[in-house]
Amino acid sequence: MPLKINLHSFSYKKCGIPIDTTGNGGGFIFDCRFIYNPGRMEEFKQLTGRDKGVTEFLDYQIEMQKFLSNVYEIIDPAIENYLERDFQNLMISFGCTGGQHRSVYSAEKTKEHIETKFANVIVELHHNQIEKGLNII
Repeated sequence: MPLKINLHSFSYKKCGIPIDTTGNGGGFIFDCRFIYNPGRMEEFKQLTGRDKGVTEFLDYQIEMQKFLSNVYEIIDPAIENYLERDFQNLMISFGCTGGQHRSVYSAEKTKEHIETKFANVIVELHHNQIEKGLNII
């Protein structure tokens, strides 16, 4: 059975850290709140980290790019190890204040990274706040 990676974006304020339903007790949790929040800008308030304006804004934030680079340095060896050991599940979560901009962007970019680097894994992406309809700040 291939390794299944559950990626989550979430809000620390609204619903908290996602629960690992696989029985493994959790996984990696990364805090995006130190990165400038595009939700503070009027033109981005009603958008998410999947929308073009927000993604372009965050693409040019040096802190965001350094953050994601560091995340990949942590998760890549873990994924390689999990594949070698035939693990079945890994959970990776990104949190921010509202679960709408930075965490969504980070989860989306991480999904792209994993799928590009590890063809033999299944990635499921969950935007917890958006899925619950709580995506407006």
